Amino acid sequence: MKNVKKMIPGAAIALVIAATAKFLESLEESAGLHFIGASVIAMFIGMIVNAFYKPNSVTAPGIKFTSKKILKFAIILLGASLNIRMVLTVGRFSLTVMVFTLATCFGLGALIGKALGLNWKTSSLINAGTGICGGSAIAAIAPVIEATDMDIAYGLSATFLFDTVMIVVFPILGHWMGLSDAAFGLWAGTAVNDTSSVVATGYAFSEAAGDFATMVKLTRTLAIIPAVLAFAAINVHLKRKAQAAEGTAVKVSIKSIFPWFILGFLAMSALTSLGLIPAGTAAALKTISKFLMVAALAAIGLNTDFKSLCRSGAKPMLHGFIISLLVVLVAIAVEFAIGIAPHGVL
Repeated sequence: MKNVKKMIPGAAIALVIAATAKFLESLEESAGLHFIGASVIAMFIGMIVNAFYKPNSVTAPGIKFTSKKILKFAIILLGASLNIRMVLTVGRFSLTVMVFTLATCFGLGALIGKALGLNWKTSSLINAGTGICGGSAIAAIAPVIEATDMDIAYGLSATFLFDTVMIVVFPILGHWMGLSDAAFGLWAGTAVNDTSSVVATGYAFSEAAGDFATMVKLTRTLAIIPAVLAFAAINVHLKRKAQAAEGTAVKVSIKSIFPWFILGFLAMSALTSLGLIPAGTAAALKTISKFLMVAALAAIGLNTDFKSLCRSGAKPMLHGFIISLLVVLVAIAVEFAIGIAPHGVL
């Protein structure tokens, strides 16, 4: 009980910021705008608070708990929004494009990050956010590679900036190229990062394009599972390599590094797919998941020094821009190559 009480002050601050961010997002949406999602708003509010009020012995435990434990719980609940049957249906059309976009992100992205001199954790989070699903992928992978709050802030900021541009530019380019609703939906669903940005981009083109883009985007979410497992293995390998170089004993237990929360994500997805979680309940769990994720990102903002972020933030932003641009080009090139674009009907 004593430990729970220690968590309350910091967690309460993160929850208040999350509620504020969701309110600002709703005002934005009511005005017909979809530029900044609640997650990004919450993180930046947290950074502003950090500039005037640093975490202390009273607030730090709850802020840390929210940014770590609550974040994992939010990922578990997110599984309720993923119906594997729908993934298999949409995947028949989108898998080819996604294979190439993911290869671009994790292959070329790693090389670009290295060339820019970024640490592998920051680079990996930017690549994952761009290739899979923005903030959700960054949130899922960050714990297994033991990323710092600064790494997470870089990853989220880099993917957000390019998303903002794509919401405006994508529909214009889609009409200019004469893309069908299906072709545009597939392009937006595989090349735009965050879910809210995909929805905004797809529906800006047409209702049919928005529907299909959303389904493709949810299909991309499934890539979180192999990505988390792969990065957990990479982190273990690097730890062992570092320990061997130092001449220390190699003691890395599977229990300590295995991302157990991903099993919860899979379980929730399986329950939804089998129809054991009613649609209304699944929708409610997704809403709760999104809010808790916003709270977790608010906590990350509370731990992030904005001045430090700005001082060394040019390279991560450049990395995010380059890899996002490459994904956009690769996605549409593959669509043309396999005959979906410009007039393909799925």
